[in-house]
Amino acid sequence: MSNQLNFIDLFAGAGGLSEGFIQEGYLPIAHVEADAAACNTLRTRMAYHWLVATGSEDLYADYLNGKIDRDVLHAAVPRQVARSTINVEIRPSTLARIYSEIDSLLRGRELDLLIGGPPCQAYSLVGRSRDPEGMVEDKRNYLYECYAKFLGKYRPKKFLFENVTGLLSAKGRDGTRHFDAMRQLFDEFGYDTDFSVISAKDHGVLQNRKRVVLVGHQKGTVANYPDPEQWTPNATVSEVFRNLPPLGAGEGSVSPCRPLSYKSTWLLKAGVSGPLPVTWHQARPHSERDLEIYRIAVTEWNERRSRLRYSNLPPHLKTHRNKTSFTDRFKVVAENLPFAHTVVAHICKDGHYYIHPDIDQNRSITPREAARLQSFPDDYYFEGVGPRPSRTHAFRQIGNAVPVLLSRRIAAKMRRDWDA
Repeated sequence: MSNQLNFIDLFAGAGGLSEGFIQEGYLPIAHVEADAAACNTLRTRMAYHWLVATGSEDLYADYLNGKIDRDVLHAAVPRQVARSTINVEIRPSTLARIYSEIDSLLRGRELDLLIGGPPCQAYSLVGRSRDPEGMVEDKRNYLYECYAKFLGKYRPKKFLFENVTGLLSAKGRDGTRHFDAMRQLFDEFGYDTDFSVISAKDHGVLQNRKRVVLVGHQKGTVANYPDPEQWTPNATVSEVFRNLPPLGAGEGSVSPCRPLSYKSTWLLKAGVSGPLPVTWHQARPHSERDLEIYRIAVTEWNERRSRLRYSNLPPHLKTHRNKTSFTDRFKVVAENLPFAHTVVAHICKDGHYYIHPDIDQNRSITPREAARLQSFPDDYYFEGVGPRPSRTHAFRQIGNAVPVLLSRRIAAKMRRDWDA
């Protein structure tokens, strides 16, 4: 459409933030991301959007069904689409290269919107607590300076910067809050800013996840903060898991499965359901010790609504020396609540914090179940680095992502304010 707003996504990850804006009709010019697996995911997703827009989604279904490989899929779309994912780490020494690639994609057009947020590990409370220096020397603390240089280069009308809530308290060696420093820098580049702490569970996402969302607009222009109306989902966690085939530990596959139905109102409203194959319903294998612990944890939750404390485990199941911290290291995804605890990238290491609530299945959740908690569409395919898929890469990308539904609701509100 002629008034289609365009955007660039920095530190794009697997594209959760971008997907919400695309679903609301924004046009992606470029995604910049350092992780090779996430870039493969982005290229596949951009191929999906182009194929759907041209009525060729059958080719995407062929890919999900294993009839064609990734190279064939990516070769089927225009070169401009494939080039829009830029696999380069954002740092001062790479900016000139990234600018050059973006310039060729913009083709002289003005940029409407810049979105994204640097890696959150340096700002997170957990990351700072585990680092002897409190992450004050971590270079990722200052990636917002690169973000600001993109503002200076492309002068977008607006920008959106998101990150973990730990950003509000993270400080440098001199005691200055990084958040204050970045807002001052954005001001110097010509942008007024406003921010809010937004909880995903207040906007339709089945997950207790909070993010700092900072929005800027060019000085001299009028803009409202894009705070969407609250929507509490009329669904439970188990409801959005229920239509996926039951699995035991180690069962399932990256290959497509057949959901039993799409009767959930939330699945339909959140756009998770669809006619294309559903992939990544693959359960981790677990040791007999872990499976015994999982059964205890699920029983504690389902019968008494009590979280398992590590100190309460039978002696033969205790293998960790540290028995005083992280005592809730085994946690069930609450099946009877309209939201789950936060899905984070640690899910790629083990599933102890994400135990499936169905004791008969007795396992941790699959990548597809985690993706649903993050409100990714069922047709979203998560790639690895090589030709073979990697569950670890899929989990990491899902855990690092912005929930798509939260992004979409922010994007919709920004669009309404833009048109006002």
